[in-house]
Amino acid sequence: MTMASQAQFPFNQSIVWQPSEEVVRRSRLKRFMDRHGLATFEDLIARSTADIAWFWEAVFEDLGIEFYEPYTQVVDLSRGIQWPEWCVGAKLNIVHNCLDRWVGTPTQNRVAIRWEGEEGAVRLLTYRDLYREVNRVASALRAAGLGKGDAIGLYMPMVPETAIALLAIAKIGGVILPLFSGFGSGAIATRLADAEAKALFVADGMLRRGKSIPMKPVADEALADVPSIQKVIVYRRSGLDVPMTAGRDVWWDDFVAGQLTEAPTERTAAEDLLMIIYTSGTSGRPKGTVHTHCGFPIKSAQDMAHGFDIQEFDTLYWMTDMGWMMGPWEVLGVLILGASMVLYDGAPDYPDVDRVWALVERHGVTCLGVSPTFVRAIMPYGDEPVQRHDVSSLRVLGSAGEACTLDAWHWYFQTVGRGQLPIINYSGGTEVSGAIVSGNVLRPLKPCAFSGASLGMAADVVDEAGNPVRGAVGELVVRQPSIGMTRGFWRDPARYLQAYWSRIPNVWVHGDFAAIDEDGQWYILGRSDDTIKVAGKRVGPAEVESVLVSHPAVAEAAAIGVPDEIKGQAVVAFVVLQPGSEPVSEATETLRVELEDLVARELGKPLAPQVVRFVRDLPKTRNAKVMRRVIRATYLGEPPGDLSALVNPEAVGEIKARVVSG
Repeated sequence: MTMASQAQFPFNQSIVWQPSEEVVRRSRLKRFMDRHGLATFEDLIARSTADIAWFWEAVFEDLGIEFYEPYTQVVDLSRGIQWPEWCVGAKLNIVHNCLDRWVGTPTQNRVAIRWEGEEGAVRLLTYRDLYREVNRVASALRAAGLGKGDAIGLYMPMVPETAIALLAIAKIGGVILPLFSGFGSGAIATRLADAEAKALFVADGMLRRGKSIPMKPVADEALADVPSIQKVIVYRRSGLDVPMTAGRDVWWDDFVAGQLTEAPTERTAAEDLLMIIYTSGTSGRPKGTVHTHCGFPIKSAQDMAHGFDIQEFDTLYWMTDMGWMMGPWEVLGVLILGASMVLYDGAPDYPDVDRVWALVERHGVTCLGVSPTFVRAIMPYGDEPVQRHDVSSLRVLGSAGEACTLDAWHWYFQTVGRGQLPIINYSGGTEVSGAIVSGNVLRPLKPCAFSGASLGMAADVVDEAGNPVRGAVGELVVRQPSIGMTRGFWRDPARYLQAYWSRIPNVWVHGDFAAIDEDGQWYILGRSDDTIKVAGKRVGPAEVESVLVSHPAVAEAAAIGVPDEIKGQAVVAFVVLQPGSEPVSEATETLRVELEDLVARELGKPLAPQVVRFVRDLPKTRNAKVMRRVIRATYLGEPPGDLSALVNPEAVGEIKARVVSG
């Protein structure tokens, strides 16, 4: 893979942020290192991967994790590195660590959830409030005949009841099935049926840009194909008049009426199934990643504590949906740490583009997490919407979901962070319950870079033979198991082994291109299965896209590789123009030539796009990942595979039309 110029791609950048002595001194990570006599972060990284049993036991202690019955072994690898068993013999229900243990302590009076709706409604729930509401729902679920091992879906907007339901399912030993609130009926049916779900939490609808969007009718259509569902609990959010099926459907308020605010927590095994989160594949049915009580939640809390430095006095707002892993990540991680979270249900730019900054000010957000796509979408409005508000409560910024471009990173750093706050880049995924690589508050930062591997993740960058590479682009891999890694795909172990363990013996190949520079800073450069190879030259799509979006007329871009008889592959680019630019239908041949020449200048003529098409939007998942495989399949006239995770499926139709029309 070639390197773009320093101006456009994030290699060879200078360090722009250094932690102050005060930031280091008060950080959880420094206290953790001091407790274990580790002088440097490098020493900690080395020990956390050389002795994974020591590290995760140290994490249990640091997070104050309480077990009903102790483990006899931190990790058992007797079945092979692909199938570790964690916390052998232990009894643990994560809800005890999220809620039960805080009752009777000062934490019970701390605000756990600060919620705001698009219409302006605000609700605050303390830990004690949340504990009581979770118990009421747990009691109601048990009264409905639901219990340990029963899968229960969550098809809800980001209201407090979504978090309450999630915790109540775990409390009774059930299995949480998070579903993206924008799913269509087919995607919902596929997931619920695959898990043989017995119940579903759903809202009547949700509010977006002042309009009520139905959810219950979508669920009803899905449930026609899911005979295992016995109970549907409907939360009244939008006020829509929705049909109710007698004997199956019940309003939330009626469901919990008369239930006690105290309820026992099921004493599950530490490795009992907690949650199945489905991710989309390039073909076939979605993959159900399997997570346990001692896996996903503990990894989430550890990443928050050691990566984002979340402490009990912090308030985290991550722009997410409960159907993306960052939703359960936020709820479970924050509550284990005894901190506060913000949940917002609505469009992030409604009724004005300053909505997110208003949320930060109103709720005293100290850690804000967004996607680079959001930053790029909000940048054209300038600095003024941010400057309307006092965002001085912020002390840490987060970024996840995709590779960041230099212009977006600098805007976020300077305009939101005032050039003083660290941007903790965070990359991994649903399959690992959080980060493989992450920033932290102890290490200096370069634009778009990661400080290094996440603690406890034996990450490396390797060539096609599995040999480590530095200063060049390779595959992101993990050489040791980590507690957050999925325990496999639901009812499909062979597919799991094929997806992650088949390319290099006993090495997890994540499917991302990455690089490590001479200063030990890491970079994620896009999916390796999206790689373009032109006349023997490998180029990641993010590299081409970074050059394209440097043009003042371009807001977003997606680059794909298509077959070419002479070169093997050629580059094709789809481009979204900035607001106020010429309409897509009138985009000029001059602009096409400008963009082709720009890439040729920056990357070399062989890597210039053979074709440039202008579109209004690119197909994306809820977590803002551009679905290049869908774009490529559509361009080539091939089946696009699973589209259920797309937030904007109409973009696929436009791409098809642009291909036909030229």
